[in-house]
Amino acid sequence: MAGAALLGRLTPPPALRWQIARVVSVRAETPRAITLALDVPEWPGHRAGQHVDVRLTAEDGYRAQRSYSIASPPLASVLEITVERLEDGEVSPWLAREAEPGDELELRGPIGGYFVWEPARGGPLLLIAGGSGLVPLMGIERLRRAATPELASTLLVSARSPEELIYAEELEGAVVTYTREPPPGWTGYARRVDRAMLAEVAPPPEQRPHCYVCGPTSFVEVVAEALVALGHHRALIKTERFGATGG
Repeated sequence: MAGAALLGRLTPPPALRWQIARVVSVRAETPRAITLALDVPEWPGHRAGQHVDVRLTAEDGYRAQRSYSIASPPLASVLEITVERLEDGEVSPWLAREAEPGDELELRGPIGGYFVWEPARGGPLLLIAGGSGLVPLMGIERLRRAATPELASTLLVSARSPEELIYAEELEGAVVTYTREPPPGWTGYARRVDRAMLAEVAPPPEQRPHCYVCGPTSFVEVVAEALVALGHHRALIKTERFGATGG
């Protein structure tokens, strides 16, 4: 019995083990970004806002791994990650160009417990994304829509141009600002997210919204500082910083 107990203690939890995931489908989001739907037989479940590690192994044994946010809500039947292709990347070019249904890859997760949201936390929600920072926020928003559609949510998305706007078909009702090339006839925001914009679109601080900000470091810092300056509570502002969605 003692030996069995020791073995149990040495067995890593599912989130820390590498396991095989099978590509179920590949969906184009933009010219450079795709969403992979994955079947993970031993998936332990996840919380909206978490991420996974993906590892690829070359024929010569070389391995490379990158982290990708989970786009699908916990209630989904498959796990979805969205990958933006980086030309000098080690992982994203294969995932975005070569991956096909039936292919297998190594995956570990879910990972992260800070940048997460669950319906029990309530709202209102304020979700602010810079570029591919929309991925984990879409996981949160999809969960809200499925589990608590009555809960107020404001989604603000900053993109360079319509061509680079991921999940465009799901963004009805979202506030979108284009920083480089707005579409012809665009009457919405056409600048970087700033304090004035947040004052116009965000719920008032008195409502104590749960704020989630994700995107490049400079974007996140500017937005978080502006929210604090507007009177939002620091304890209710959660941030996650990264560049593109992986290399």
